[in-house]
Amino acid sequence: MTELVSLARLDGMAQAELCARGEVSAEELFDACLARIDALNPLLRAVVTVARERPGATKPGPFSGVPFLVKDATPWPGMRWSMGSRLFANNVVPQQTPYGRRLEEAGLVCVGKSALSEFGLLGSTETLLEGVTHNPWELSCSATGSSGGSAAAVAAGLVPLAHANDGGGSIRIPASACGVFGFKPSRGRTVPAAFATSDFLDMTSDHCISRSVRDSALFLSLTEDRSATAPVGFVREPIRRKLRVATWTRTMMGEEPEPAVRRAYDEAVVLLTELGHHVEPIAPPAFDGPALRDAFFLVAGAAIAGVVETMDKVRDVPVQTDELEPFTWELVETVLAYGPEALPSSRAAFAKAVHAYGEATRGYDVVLTPTLATEPWRIGHLSPVLKREELLRRTARSVGYTPIQNIASCPAMSVPLCFPESGLPIGMHFAGAPGEDALLLGLAYQLEEARPWKDRWAPYSIPALFSGRPPFSEVAPEPGQLHQTVNRETVGEYKNLKVGLRYNITVD
Repeated sequence: MTELVSLARLDGMAQAELCARGEVSAEELFDACLARIDALNPLLRAVVTVARERPGATKPGPFSGVPFLVKDATPWPGMRWSMGSRLFANNVVPQQTPYGRRLEEAGLVCVGKSALSEFGLLGSTETLLEGVTHNPWELSCSATGSSGGSAAAVAAGLVPLAHANDGGGSIRIPASACGVFGFKPSRGRTVPAAFATSDFLDMTSDHCISRSVRDSALFLSLTEDRSATAPVGFVREPIRRKLRVATWTRTMMGEEPEPAVRRAYDEAVVLLTELGHHVEPIAPPAFDGPALRDAFFLVAGAAIAGVVETMDKVRDVPVQTDELEPFTWELVETVLAYGPEALPSSRAAFAKAVHAYGEATRGYDVVLTPTLATEPWRIGHLSPVLKREELLRRTARSVGYTPIQNIASCPAMSVPLCFPESGLPIGMHFAGAPGEDALLLGLAYQLEEARPWKDRWAPYSIPALFSGRPPFSEVAPEPGQLHQTVNRETVGEYKNLKVGLRYNITVD
């Protein structure tokens, strides 16, 4: 079973099961994945580094042979680790992180690195280093961010799942915009995925973006810190008890969502009620929105200021203006102007927000809000060349629900429940108390069962574009076009397709 579209429709566990039964080899999974990337990535720009060399024998883990991507925020031995920044455009490290070792032990095969905003700072995956990542549902729209490359790749069927991380919504926001499942674990749930630490990294959770809940649940069981209290293990089934759900729609800046988002939210409330849960509208936490926003970006800026200071010490030449994006420089300059009180004042603002959140949600099992207050934005709306104040204003308008869970150490997820006939997918956001990862995953299974999304494919995805036909055309190349080499057994699959991409196929 090597037909590319059929494989693209399968989640990671299904691909691993085929491999375990000998119906497809790990090499065939790898080659098919590369073919899918070559077919669509020139258009979507979700993958920034591709591993062309076939891997050796994969480890016999539960995801053995399954191809996946690693977000370029995280190192992977032998691959470029740019973090979306020109400062690290040629950076390669040999070391593997504890998190990466767990993924290798699971049998996952890294086929490349996915795009992100510079250092994961902005909610749109468009950088001066790599360019723009397009949303597979609408190419003029952003895949959002910062894990936009991972979300776009999964939504397009390039890979069944992709690593991502989340410091303020960076898994959940692009999952919502791209119509896939995005889960953020509780703080400290998983083994370390970074070599350094900072206040910003401390509130960042690593996990994956996936098409199925079971892939996400298995991924978490394989990466969790088993020395932690009450490990989750592999959550396999929907929750069977009724939950008490607190809900509100006002953002931390005191604004209400756009009408399309409100309609999707209302549908989610009806669905939860139909499933037997008690949904109770409550007053939103009493946040000081501007103070919380400023504190968040001060913490992020302090982390980058630390990177700049380190590079200035280890290089003969200080970090140059053109090595960082304008927005990044403005964050660093703001932190330096603020002085030594930047982090203490931010921590105080965070503590106040966590207290308000805890007071408002005490006694409830789950919190429901939209994931985003707006529909996904056009490319350029959060461009890193815009002024800091304008970017902060636009970000706060849309991203008004997700950061508090990072600050408060809570698990949270965006579930793809709404696919309007016109417009992009709209995810709904669910959060639990710290440590209640299993409860949230159980709810996710229930929602997936009630409103299946596995066959909801974006217009610019492998299944939508190539169903019933192979993804290459034997057309004479033009200057500058991609040259793809395949073997004789494969070339027969790649005929009679014209989708605006041309390939010169050479038979070995």
